[in-house]
Amino acid sequence: MQFTLALDGNTSPHLTRRSGEGGGSERFMERLNIGVINQEKALRNRCFTGGVARTTQCVITSDACSETLNFQTHSSRKSYADANRVSAIILGGGTGAQLFPLTSTRATPAVPIGGCHRLIDIPMSNCFNSGINKIFVMTQFNSASLNRHIHRTYLGGGITFNDGSVQVLAATQMPEEPVGWFEGTADAIRKFVWVLEDYYNHKDIEHIVVLSGDQLYRMNYMELVQKHVDDNADITISCAPVDESRASNYGLVKFDYTGRVLQFFEKPMGADLESMRVDTNFLSYAIGDAQKYPYIASMGVYVFKRDVLLDLLKSKYTQLHDFGSEILPRAVLEHNVKAHIFTGYWEDVGTIKSFFDANLALTEQPSRFEFYDPRTPFFTAPRYLPPTQLDKCKIKDALISDGCLLSECTIKHSVIGVCSRLSSGCELMDTMMMGADIYETKEEASRVLLTGKVPIGIGENTKIRNCIIDINARIGRNVVIANSKGIQEANHPEEGYYIRSGIVVILKNATIKDGSVI
Repeated sequence: MQFTLALDGNTSPHLTRRSGEGGGSERFMERLNIGVINQEKALRNRCFTGGVARTTQCVITSDACSETLNFQTHSSRKSYADANRVSAIILGGGTGAQLFPLTSTRATPAVPIGGCHRLIDIPMSNCFNSGINKIFVMTQFNSASLNRHIHRTYLGGGITFNDGSVQVLAATQMPEEPVGWFEGTADAIRKFVWVLEDYYNHKDIEHIVVLSGDQLYRMNYMELVQKHVDDNADITISCAPVDESRASNYGLVKFDYTGRVLQFFEKPMGADLESMRVDTNFLSYAIGDAQKYPYIASMGVYVFKRDVLLDLLKSKYTQLHDFGSEILPRAVLEHNVKAHIFTGYWEDVGTIKSFFDANLALTEQPSRFEFYDPRTPFFTAPRYLPPTQLDKCKIKDALISDGCLLSECTIKHSVIGVCSRLSSGCELMDTMMMGADIYETKEEASRVLLTGKVPIGIGENTKIRNCIIDINARIGRNVVIANSKGIQEANHPEEGYYIRSGIVVILKNATIKDGSVI
C-alpha cells in the first residue's frame, strides 16, 4: 500500500491513499504520522523563529533538548539584521471615513487613545523600542494636529536619534501628475519614491518596514526583520489569527509548511471568504482553541527588501495603487513572500466600534494590553500637567489621566483623558472621555458659568453612558446621554453629536446645553 503526503490550501499536511490499494503496515502508518507531526513543527518554526542581534528567539516544543536549542542558536542563523540599515514608513491613512466624526478635523493617526496617547504613538514607539530610528510618516487629510503632535513628541520632545530622523511627507502635487492625493497605500510611497530612494542610498538601507497608523499592539519589528533575513524573503507579511466575524475586514493569507505565502485575498466575502479558511491547529499552543480562529489575516505590517519595493513601485506595478488589494495578490505568485505569525495582542481600531471597544478594554483587570511597560514604553507628548485631584469620587475599572479635576462623581468602566473636569453628581459608565488640550482651572470654569455659558468638561448631575466625548467638549448640567432608544446611526452635527454603531459621539469643541437628553 502506498500513501502520498499532501498539503492542501489549509496548510495542514494530510495523507491520501492511492486508489485501488488497500491493507498495509501499521508501522509504516506510524512513520507517516510522525512525518505529519514534524511538518507541523516545521511550520511553527518557520513562521515564528526570529531574533535580533545579541538575542535569540525560537519556538521550543516540549520534546526539545539542549542539542536542538544549540543547533537553532548557533547553526541555522546565517546573518543578523542590522537596525541601522532598516527604515520604517508609517502610512497616515486616507479620509478616515470609518472613524468619522473623530476624523472630521484630524488625521486617523492623530486620534487620541488610552487617555493620553495618540494612535501614531503606537507604531512610532514600537519603532524606537525596536531600535529603528529612520522613520517616514506619510500624511494626507487633516494633518495639522498630527504634524503638531509629531513635532512636540518626537522632534522637540528630547528623543535622541543619533544618525536617524523622523520626516513627515505630506501629499503634494508634482508637475507631471494631475492628481496630488494618495490613491492607495502603495501610491503614497510611490509619490515620494524619489525622496526615499535618495535617502536609502545615502543611509545604505537594506530593508523597509511599512506600517499602519490605526492599530493597537506592541511588537519588536526587528524580530520580524530578522525572520525576513533568515528566510531570504523578498516580502514578509506579519499575520494574526482572526475569527470568522472579523475575517472579511482584512486581507487573508494562505501559506505552505515553509511559511511561504501561496495566496493573498483582500477582504473576501461569501464563497471567497470560505475558500480562505485554514487549519490553525499549529497555533493552538499560543492561542488556545484554534478552532475559533480559522483565518490568518494580514496585519498591514510588511517588510520589503529595498530593491524589491522600488522595483514593484517604479517598474513592475506602476499602475497599481494599493498593497492589499492589488500588489500583494500578484507578488505572491512572482516573489518569495513569507508569513510571520504574531500571536500577541493586536487590534485594528479603524472603526468607531472597534476603537471604542479597544479603549474600554484597557480598563479591565487584568487588561489584555498595557501601555506601560518599563522595557518598551509608549511615548507621547510631554504635557507637564499637575496630578489629578479627586474629591469624594467612586471609581471602578477606569483609567484616569493627568490634570483632571473630579469632584463627587461616579466613574465605571471608562477612560478619562487629560485635563478632564467632572462636577458633583456626574455619573459616567462605558464612556471614553478624551479630555481637553487646554487647562481650565476651577476659577476660570466658575467665571464661564457666571456668564451663562458651559465650561469645558461635564456639569453637575449629568449622566452619561456608552459614549465617546471628543476633546474640549462642553456638557452642561442635568444632561442625560444614554441613547435609550437604541438608535444605531444618526447625524446631529448642529446639536453637537453623531451616533455610530449605537455609540453617541460628542464632537470636538461641541456644547451640549443644560438639561439636554440624547
